[in-house]
Amino acid sequence: MLFLTHLLAAAILGRVSWLSPLWLVVGTAVPDVVDKPLAMVGVTTLYHSVGHSVLLVIVALPLALSGRAGLSAALGWALHLSLDALHVVLNGRPGDAVFLLWPAVTPTDPLALPPGSFFLYYLWSPSFFLEVMLWLTAAGLLIRHVTRSARAGPRDRID
Repeated sequence: MLFLTHLLAAAILGRVSWLSPLWLVVGTAVPDVVDKPLAMVGVTTLYHSVGHSVLLVIVALPLALSGRAGLSAALGWALHLSLDALHVVLNGRPGDAVFLLWPAVTPTDPLALPPGSFFLYYLWSPSFFLEVMLWLTAAGLLIRHVTRSARAGPRDRID
């Protein structure tokens, strides 16, 4: 999934739940904010490594138990991992979902493309169309919200 789609999914979840939208977005950003720079500077050869590993549950669980903000961040992180796993399965590479177990297990033939090349590879894939539907749904909901608010007219203000 594309980075902005992760952020959108977290924001939508925050809007429809009691979770903190800010901390959901922060949590969902963490895997890419950690892993992409590590791969780009050559620390690891994979773009799904440390931040994308479910083995980080040892950090996420205490965070989730620390309160609403921590729970939101931990669930944002889990949302990111779930969406990336769905992405590789939809695109016909279910074996690559083992990135979730890094470093214990690594994909035998990982798709190790830098972000720019990945975007070009990703265009027109099944997962790409899922993302387009998500963005169109979000745009439709936003338009509906704005038009409803406009029809409601100005509200009485108490100064």
